Amino acid sequence: MIGSSLRGLPNDVYFQIGLLATLGLTTKNAILIVQFAKARVEEGMELIPATLEGARLRLRPIVMTSLAFGFGVLPLAVAHGAGAGAQMAIGTSVIGGVVTSTFLVTLFAPLFYVMIESTFGKSRAKGALMAAPSRFLAATLT
Repeated sequence: MIGSSLRGLPNDVYFQIGLLATLGLTTKNAILIVQFAKARVEEGMELIPATLEGARLRLRPIVMTSLAFGFGVLPLAVAHGAGAGAQMAIGTSVIGGVVTSTFLVTLFAPLFYVMIESTFGKSRAKGALMAAPSRFLAATLT
């Protein structure tokens, strides 16, 4: 939003398409960080070290993907001529979104994963342990 405001571009449908594309990249990055952290937790690591390792392992690919995406839409952001308004709106929203989301997702995705897993993960694991004897009993009786 700030990038488009600084360039004097309206909040139109092209801007929103750019934000939607950025949202897809951001979601993919957050899912990969959590997936790596969750795999380490399932291997037996503690939650916080596993999350930090997942974020550290995914940082370089996230930054490389974001840079490639940002430089890929750079020609749209500096377009001139016929149809340049739509191209500039998409390019500016994507570049601004990629810069912002890369910074925010590397900080907040691990933080939210730790918060949610420490709050709800133990009760979910306890529920699975309580259900385990009944599953074992059902498997042995059949």
